[in-house]
Amino acid sequence: MSSFPHDDVIARGRKTVVRRKRMADAADEYAWRSDVELARFDASTPVRVPFEDYQRNWCFDIRFTDTAGRSFAVEDETGQHIGNIMYYNRNAARREAELGISIGRRDCWAQGYGTDAVAALVAQLFRTTDLQRLYLHTLDWNTRAHRSFRKAGFADCGSTWRHGHTFITMEVRRQWVTSEVSAGSVPA
Repeated sequence: MSSFPHDDVIARGRKTVVRRKRMADAADEYAWRSDVELARFDASTPVRVPFEDYQRNWCFDIRFTDTAGRSFAVEDETGQHIGNIMYYNRNAARREAELGISIGRRDCWAQGYGTDAVAALVAQLFRTTDLQRLYLHTLDWNTRAHRSFRKAGFADCGSTWRHGHTFITMEVRRQWVTSEVSAGSVPA
């Protein structure tokens, strides 16, 4: 594993660092959230507000995070901010939460960064919380994401229809996590 010179590190993978967000991340996130193609992968609409309005709301969000979830930045080996990863919809009674990720930098797509960041955060959440299950929803046509999540330990467990889109539901359970994933590495 490489060493990364960053503060506020939440989890480390072989290729990525998952860290707390910084004010400097707002510009990247605005560009990514305004991108039509990236919005399509998230089944959402692109952000259309001026950057100053977006930044004001974004700053509020990172200062006053919800205890039912957290959002983090993903960096590559060089310290470049390449995307975001989060868990949310945490249900304390069921001991589960939903996971989501977006790699905004196109030059980092299909390079294993998403798989690595997901595996690192999953391992960290299972090490440091009482969560027993993490689940996610990904569009049925996004086969690259399906492969990535499977490599990170997730398995298909159903499908759902929301807002005119079919999503595959995938999950990983604490008892499934192998010692390889627990150590923050990505299974081969």
